[in-house]
Amino acid sequence: MATMESLIGLVNRIQRACTALGDYGGGDSAFSSLWDALPSVAVVGGQSSGKSSVLESIVGRDFLPRGSGIVTRRPLVLQLHKTEGRQEEYAEFGHLPRRRFTDFALVRKEIQDETDRITGKTKQISPIPIHLSIYSPKVVNLTLIDLPGLTKVAVEGQSETIVEDIENMVRTYVEKPNSIILAISPANQDIATSDAIKLAKEVDPAGERTFGVLTKLDLMDKGTNALDVLEGRAYRLQHPWVGIVNRSQADINKNTDMMYARRREQEYFATSPDYGHLASKMGSEYLAKLLSQHLESVIKAKIPGITSLINKGIDEMEAELDRLGRPIAVDAGAQLYTILELCRAFDKIFKEHLDGGRPGGDRIYGVFDNQLPAALRKLPFDRHLSLQNVRKIVSEADGYQPHLIAPEQGYRRLIEGSLNYFRGPAEASVDAVHFVLKELVRKSIGETEELRRFPTLQSALAAAAGEALEKFRDESKKTVVRLVDMESSYLTVDFFRKLPQEVEKVGPAPSPADRRASSADRKNPPSDRGIPAPDRGSAVDPLGDRYAEAHFRRIGSNVSSYIGMVSDTLKSTIPKAVVYCQVKEAKQNLLHYFYTQIGKKEAKQLGELLDEDPSLMSKRLDIAKRLELYKGARDEIDSVSWVR
Repeated sequence: MATMESLIGLVNRIQRACTALGDYGGGDSAFSSLWDALPSVAVVGGQSSGKSSVLESIVGRDFLPRGSGIVTRRPLVLQLHKTEGRQEEYAEFGHLPRRRFTDFALVRKEIQDETDRITGKTKQISPIPIHLSIYSPKVVNLTLIDLPGLTKVAVEGQSETIVEDIENMVRTYVEKPNSIILAISPANQDIATSDAIKLAKEVDPAGERTFGVLTKLDLMDKGTNALDVLEGRAYRLQHPWVGIVNRSQADINKNTDMMYARRREQEYFATSPDYGHLASKMGSEYLAKLLSQHLESVIKAKIPGITSLINKGIDEMEAELDRLGRPIAVDAGAQLYTILELCRAFDKIFKEHLDGGRPGGDRIYGVFDNQLPAALRKLPFDRHLSLQNVRKIVSEADGYQPHLIAPEQGYRRLIEGSLNYFRGPAEASVDAVHFVLKELVRKSIGETEELRRFPTLQSALAAAAGEALEKFRDESKKTVVRLVDMESSYLTVDFFRKLPQEVEKVGPAPSPADRRASSADRKNPPSDRGIPAPDRGSAVDPLGDRYAEAHFRRIGSNVSSYIGMVSDTLKSTIPKAVVYCQVKEAKQNLLHYFYTQIGKKEAKQLGELLDEDPSLMSKRLDIAKRLELYKGARDEIDSVSWVR
């Protein structure tokens, strides 16, 4: 059976662990707040409502700082642990876990000092809680959260927003569905003006989570009482109202013993003509027992939901750690293995881009299917094989002695000049594929989830891959230029051997008369007839019209046909060379040199490559700590025996 001590102690341990990790509610974390899920008793009241006196009466010790204005400037998580026998009372702070305080005057001073440590010696507030555990045979097992007192006006030294800031902080505690609200109101003020009741009504309109406490009953005007409130007629709650009689300021000044004050409180209710019939349900001792029993029942009811939240949080954090990557071992062998695994992960994605598993590789085909043919079509063959240029090159190749049958040297010069134009598109294809491969490397590095935590290794991989691609590009350019040069170095003879036969098919050979007419035409072409001799072609002109225009057109046409054949050949062979020298090499040997170099590095150099982003390391550490907390909380819950 789960005892009250084990249940409340369980929540206490989890709360302390939450605070140590910076989880004290508010919903700022990427994961669900475990603190917000834990049932707790939030003590709410206006300034001078007697809030501190109620807490000290429950504890039976004078230990809280006192003074004017805002004294409680940080939430105080007060965890009470009932001890057996006559064991000495002592206190422990969450921030000083190995130090026991037996002098409660020092406890008061430590609360003040710890508050000042965060807020400074100002009157500002902080949401970071202070954890105080008190072990005593005079207390019940209970956890209370003392919150700053609600105020209506900012005093000197406080920010103008202090009223709103305090209310917002208190709301973060009382709005939680697992929060039990202890609303403290002074009996000598109208309950309708109570700050605590006003706020409780807003967050808990049905009054299901609110316990009302009336203080200062002994200070009410004579002839008046608070029965309308205590009996639920003035403001009804689902739980009973409890009246408290605090120590007077004179008692506090005289350090009146708290146990004596408890007895005097009991006597007051027992002998009061107004409250005597309620005496058994009044006083700080009864309030502590009531809250302890209710807190225990709430914890028992909420445990399944808390367990579900913990399991969900564990799954989320495990998944996030997997995404961020687990911590790296420090020995060189493990580091080298990790680097190689990361490289393989990148290489796998890079190949998927090339092979079609991921987009991007199709752009290489686009270079061959669109860019290369378009570049070949734009080559200036029309200008190079124009009638004027053909005549010029053939005549220059003949020199002083015209060719007899076919201008072979002229043909060769025209073809070689034409073939040189193919260098540009060939090299442009290499550069275009190189650019695509570089983009795929960059994209693949970005898509490799495992690499994201290692920016230094990312840079090293990008640099190594870039160097390799540069080498592949240089080799590819040499190869495609060789292809063009090979076409120049040895012409396809069969193509030209067919040309005379094709020429003969044009018609019968010209008769001698036709030849004479043609000769006359050459000497005095129709275009020159009627033109004065000085304006006609000069006999000493190196570009003199030695042959008929149709002859040069036929030469240009033949060369154009041959270049077309070569263009078709290169349109097929250039892509083969580029793929072989660049794409295939990138698939097989992109990181070959990097692997060779990485194997020679020392542990320190390997560690530098695995140097992570500090923010990422911090995030992983925080998640790992939180995960440890959640798993510990789950084990704590599992260790408790539940009533079935």
